[in-house]
Amino acid sequence: MYIKSLELSNYRNYKELDIEFDENTNILYGDNAQGKTNVLEAIYLCSTSKSHRTKKDKELIRFDSDESHIKTLVYKNDLNYKIDIHLKKNKSKGIAVNGVPLKKASDLYGIANCIFFSPEDLNIIKNGPDERRRFIDILISQLDKVYLDNLIKYNKIVDNRNKLLKDIPFNKSLEETLDVWDEQLVGYGKRIIEVRKKFIDDLIIIAKDIHNKLTAGEELLTIKYEYNADCGNIKELLLRNRDRDLYQKNTSVGPHRDDILLSVNDIDIRKYGSQGQQRTAALSLKLSEIELTKRKINTMPVLLLDDVLSELDSKRQTYLLESIKGIQTIITCTGLDEFVKNRFTSDKIFRVESGNVYEESRVQ
Repeated sequence: MYIKSLELSNYRNYKELDIEFDENTNILYGDNAQGKTNVLEAIYLCSTSKSHRTKKDKELIRFDSDESHIKTLVYKNDLNYKIDIHLKKNKSKGIAVNGVPLKKASDLYGIANCIFFSPEDLNIIKNGPDERRRFIDILISQLDKVYLDNLIKYNKIVDNRNKLLKDIPFNKSLEETLDVWDEQLVGYGKRIIEVRKKFIDDLIIIAKDIHNKLTAGEELLTIKYEYNADCGNIKELLLRNRDRDLYQKNTSVGPHRDDILLSVNDIDIRKYGSQGQQRTAALSLKLSEIELTKRKINTMPVLLLDDVLSELDSKRQTYLLESIKGIQTIITCTGLDEFVKNRFTSDKIFRVESGNVYEESRVQ
């Protein structure tokens, strides 16, 4: 699978852009705040229907415009998919694939499998559980549409239950309806937990091997799914914690509270790991994401690297650059020194300047 082309109209700082990518390695370089990340963001939007930087679509539209268009041509399994996203400031986005409008934005998942890797991902270990849940949810959702559907429904149930918990003090009779929401939360919650547990089992096999190579066999990485309620006791815990939920006006039980425990040589690196250990573990997770996706969809995903090399030492840079051979990669960076130093060959190179992209000769 690879991205053939991207067209932008009034997107972020681009008035117009039409760019064709090579199916292997593409480098976009230039100073900061020129529009490099905006290109990756637009591609990712065509993969997940969401930006990795904002929840507000209107922020994606060029400041002097009322609407924006993003068009991407994707080649996958001998078929072409033309993805067209239309953003409007005061309306929901419109999405079409090969000219056919999608009923739900979530239907876009799984068509273009893209893995986004930014410097912020290197903090996935030391940041809070929200970041780690987001990591597994986005990956699983691109590979399993049933999971995505269950996750969307589950999150709506939690939102509705939380709203109810806030309303009950003003109308005590509403407390009787909590049982209805609890039954739905338990049903969808169990499905999410089961899929996540299987996913973690698959992930650890790949991540452990990658981490072992990154550390020359000196560190053993383990990953464990930490759930605050498992399939067997989620219903019981919901009932037991109801008084607390009513007091705090928030749902305290369910997979929206789960976390991932990452340990190196039996030490919890979320709390006690060095920055180097945390970054190595994060890199292992992202590289595992590539391999796991490849196994699930029987083709390579597209890798979007947003200025990650500058955050890694030379050893990790070398390993990352070696790992991405044979996969379409679109890389942003401020300069080309690291690629020259690592004797890394790019297939297309683009200079980005003030919302304009210029194709240049290859780096050898």
